[in-house]
Amino acid sequence: MTDDVLVVHGGTPLEGRIRVRGAKNLVSKAMVAALLGDSPSRLFDVPKIRDVEVVRGLLGLHGVKVTDGTEDGELVFDPANVESASTDQINVHAGSSRIPILFCGPLLHRLGHAFIPDLGGCHIGPRPIDFHLQALREFGATVEKRPEGLHLSAPNGLHGTKFALPYPSVGATEQVLLTAVMAEGVTELRNAAVEPEIIDLICILQKMGAIIKVHTDRVIEIQGVPKLHGYTHRPIPDRIEAASWAAAALATRGHVEVLGAQQADMMTFLNVFRSVGGEYEVTDARAPKLGDPGQEGGIRFWHPGGELNAVALETDVHPGFMTDWQQPLVVALTQARGLSIVHETVYEQRLGYTEALNSMGANIQVYRDCLGGTPCRFGRRNFKHSAVIAGPSKLHAADLVIPDLRAGFSHLIAALAAEGTSRVYGVDLINRGYEDFEAKLADLGAHAERP
Repeated sequence: MTDDVLVVHGGTPLEGRIRVRGAKNLVSKAMVAALLGDSPSRLFDVPKIRDVEVVRGLLGLHGVKVTDGTEDGELVFDPANVESASTDQINVHAGSSRIPILFCGPLLHRLGHAFIPDLGGCHIGPRPIDFHLQALREFGATVEKRPEGLHLSAPNGLHGTKFALPYPSVGATEQVLLTAVMAEGVTELRNAAVEPEIIDLICILQKMGAIIKVHTDRVIEIQGVPKLHGYTHRPIPDRIEAASWAAAALATRGHVEVLGAQQADMMTFLNVFRSVGGEYEVTDARAPKLGDPGQEGGIRFWHPGGELNAVALETDVHPGFMTDWQQPLVVALTQARGLSIVHETVYEQRLGYTEALNSMGANIQVYRDCLGGTPCRFGRRNFKHSAVIAGPSKLHAADLVIPDLRAGFSHLIAALAAEGTSRVYGVDLINRGYEDFEAKLADLGAHAERP
């Protein structure tokens, strides 16, 4: 574990400019979509993160040739020779990733069968997997449970269906889209997720030849087509990473420009950021011309000085406040005067990271009650899913162990904001979703190094 630790000397404001690439929550799904095409696909602005490597490995196991394009961050996918992969190989490559679930629809179309490794170790719980399996059964897939995992087949092919999600799950919506586009007939999905990454995936599938209508009230209609071709696409930028750096700027009383960040996809976050007392400025892109190299647009985030304001917020599906935004922002809220309230309604166990913040001097209490404006589905199920943050608190250095990706970046922000030297263990987990974060820290003037 000594190799997987970052020594962070806190107390220095982050200052400078970094860039975010394609959204982690879109890029991996776009890679899976390439399986559906009968010709090569090209994806640009792909971040160098572990999740991309996992999907690249899984595609390779299934006969998809994945090569680097001529542009930095470009990948080319050739699905001409899709084939089955052994269960052992899939288990080795997938680890605890949930990505293999999304291979099911495309593989059922291409091969007639698919395999999902045992995902019992997934910390998010079985609920999203159940949504996926229920959807696949609705299309006509059969699911056989074996010791090594789940084997799926479609002896009579896949057919369009009417399906309503009990909760607008992003993963289950992606599953339905990737399966319905080549299923015979029309599929109607109700209570669908409509996150920007979902819309961007729909854009990709439409480029491939799919017919998809997005109606009001979370209804998506997909008309199945017999075949799809490859795509060329540049994904939307990562709004989670952009918000994480914004929260880091606020917590450290710094000034960070995030190139690539887009206002439209971050409007809810920007409203809360300003309510807390942070400032931002949207910078427009400037096209290159003679004597001017041009500039990529983005958003500048900074702490304007003075005190931050306590706020009350609830996480929710889009267009609500994104669950992945709350963990980095809570670190900044420890520096706000008064009582801030956070009601987490998307994931039932996402406040465990606050224990580490309390060990650094924060004052955060977690509760089983719904402390938001409306009761949520976790309110009577004994989950600690609401938090009250009393501030401002002077954070001090500590030894921290990262439990998961988003909590890990929050721990990192806390170490940067704290006085003294912290040791953050398990930082390689951050590489799952944050490209080259150590180099970006250096670009922003942070004092952090591997021991």
